[in-house]
Amino acid sequence: MIDLKGLEDLVAVRSASGNEGPIKEYILDYVKKNQDNWKVKPKIIEGKGFQDAMILIFGKPTTAIFSHMDSIGYMVGYDNELVPIGGPRNIDGTELVGTDSKGEIDTEMMVIDHEDGSKILKLVSDRPVDRGTNLTFKPNYRETDEYVQSPYMDNRLGAWVALKVAETLENGAIVFSTYEEHGGGSVGFLGKYLMNEWDVNQALISDITWVTEGILEGEGVAISLHDKGIPRRKFVDRILHIANLTGIPYQIEVESAGGSDGTMLQMTDQPIDWCFIGAPEKHVHSPNEKVNKKDIKAMVELYEALMKEL
Repeated sequence: MIDLKGLEDLVAVRSASGNEGPIKEYILDYVKKNQDNWKVKPKIIEGKGFQDAMILIFGKPTTAIFSHMDSIGYMVGYDNELVPIGGPRNIDGTELVGTDSKGEIDTEMMVIDHEDGSKILKLVSDRPVDRGTNLTFKPNYRETDEYVQSPYMDNRLGAWVALKVAETLENGAIVFSTYEEHGGGSVGFLGKYLMNEWDVNQALISDITWVTEGILEGEGVAISLHDKGIPRRKFVDRILHIANLTGIPYQIEVESAGGSDGTMLQMTDQPIDWCFIGAPEKHVHSPNEKVNKKDIKAMVELYEALMKEL
């Protein structure tokens, strides 16, 4: 069906929003080790002025793939209380991992229900964990002939797709962004840089969406016309025209909620066209996110086609 080599290692990197350094360094190292085998060796843009974000430039780009690197998670607050980073599903007994000044943490979450309906999230530990420590879902990667299931398919799978497309990309940009799960914060300056330095004003958002009543698993990649943001219809129509010519299976998504790097691009003052295109998953923002391999295959193939034609 599709070889997902490298995905298991990618999802295991601990790097919640605000702490994207580890996943940035992992991807940067991956690019440096593999770029000589790609069709075009990219220009790597990172460092001062880019925080933990990174851009790869291939040839003469006209379109950029945006993929956020960060994940949801938790930060340890007062008295081992857990404060969510982004919007994780808070499930009693969820296994969490992290590291503080006293060493490795491998434990679980306890959800305490109060009579007034409120909930408190606590870290199960026989010692105080350093305040401010980040915790993420414990890796639990499962793969069958039909599915892949793991924490952080959102959005390590989106980043994996971008790296897969990089193998054959001749002209284009790939942007690895930060902070998406906790309110955005980097796509504005990244988009501005691409426009000013490379005249790139088109973006495809490589992220993972939801299985819903209208978006089914195994029926193809989702092309979103509406979530929290609304991409410009003229741009979306071009994408749909190309998709129809390829015969790659896709589904049209129209939702009333949900956001992405595309939403954040729309909120800037940069005239950048964008469209969210991603495989749907079950069990969103949980340790058991599940994606059909048919949809992953369609996602890779459609991105490859769009980056050639847009």
